[in-house]
Amino acid sequence: MLSIALSSPSPPPPEPAAPARAIGQPWHGRLVHGHQLPVTGPGYVTWDPIRKHLGNRPWRRWGTGRLIATVKRVVGDYARTHPRATPILIGDLSRPHGGDFGPQFGGLGHVSHQNGLDADIYYPRRDGRPLRAARTDQVDHTAAQELVDAFVRAGAQYVFVGPSVELHGPRKVVQTLAHHDDHLHLRLRSPHR
Repeated sequence: MLSIALSSPSPPPPEPAAPARAIGQPWHGRLVHGHQLPVTGPGYVTWDPIRKHLGNRPWRRWGTGRLIATVKRVVGDYARTHPRATPILIGDLSRPHGGDFGPQFGGLGHVSHQNGLDADIYYPRRDGRPLRAARTDQVDHTAAQELVDAFVRAGAQYVFVGPSVELHGPRKVVQTLAHHDDHLHLRLRSPHR
């Protein structure tokens, strides 16, 4: 079993006083009473895409309760089905109150991830190393397709995948998007639509 030591484990966040709400659009919105994804959990560890190491910073791991539950359920089921698999890397969700996640926070920024309904899930690597796949030939395509299928079954509105990884699914849900050859981008449907 992989043992991962993170430099500064954060204590569990307090439970929100009210249900989380996604306000506005994923590309122009905010998050109210969000939930924080723990830095590690059954079947996953978070990944900081800017610093390129395990353990994403606390302010990059917020979402609605439904997003957090969906991500934890899918990666937990994957871990139970594949008990020897390396934990799945989970990247950015939203900021604590949502809003712009632009380039001032590092890298290219995100066009979306603003209202707690989006999450980045890194494709498992063929060599089993707990790192992002820097090239598409490092991606375990069978495992990546299994995760795409699981998020579709879990009710994703969209699963964005890279144009070079050759993953597929229902056309209205699974769509290709530039800059996603190392991770899938999960988006849940807003409950208010």
